[in-house]
Amino acid sequence: MNALATPYKNHHFTLCLSLLHSMSQLQLNAAEGLINANEEWAQRIIKVNPNFFKDSDTHPPKPKVLWIGCSDSRAPASVITASMPGDIFTHTNIANQFHSFDDNANSVLSCAISEEIDHVVLVGHSICECVQEAIVNAAAAKPADPNNPIERWLTPLSELVRTLDLSGLDESEALDLVTKANINKQVENICNSEPIVTAWADGKRVSVHGWLYDLATGRIRELVVRSLPRP
Repeated sequence: MNALATPYKNHHFTLCLSLLHSMSQLQLNAAEGLINANEEWAQRIIKVNPNFFKDSDTHPPKPKVLWIGCSDSRAPASVITASMPGDIFTHTNIANQFHSFDDNANSVLSCAISEEIDHVVLVGHSICECVQEAIVNAAAAKPADPNNPIERWLTPLSELVRTLDLSGLDESEALDLVTKANINKQVENICNSEPIVTAWADGKRVSVHGWLYDLATGRIRELVVRSLPRP
């Protein structure tokens, strides 16, 4: 936890609620609304701690968690965990993937480990539209369109879907099964990545977690956790 934010943690939930009215104005002008909401948020933070932003500017953050999640706007890491700036190192992409060939994700993971994070959390969520798309693509049994970046990105997930037995499941049950399988697969990919393999070889006690965020309840559930293998 960011030491600067800890005394003000209890205020964060109230601050989030107080911004809901402001955020409702986003429908009028989304970009301008974000800037206005930011101004209100900054003012509320300053009322709680006048030096918060000055201290944030002069003291490097020391987050203990790297969050690898989906880019879906309904699952923002800091909001659903009531975290403050500096608490969580974050990386998001479509369908919370971790590909061995993705230098972006691997560089984020390497940087987080160098900053001595203790936990990597791979977070999927319920009713993910891109997971649904991967299921459709898998059923179609056609190669990804080389001109469609989403299809190219989801190819490993579609291949995973083809390994699963979805027979006898309705659409909701199939989506739930694939969502969980996807989380477990990405945890496996992270554990097999060069940054984690090297960290564990060096004796660093970095844990890798697989979490599922339920949009219907707002709750996070842990599905799997992997730690430094015992010698």
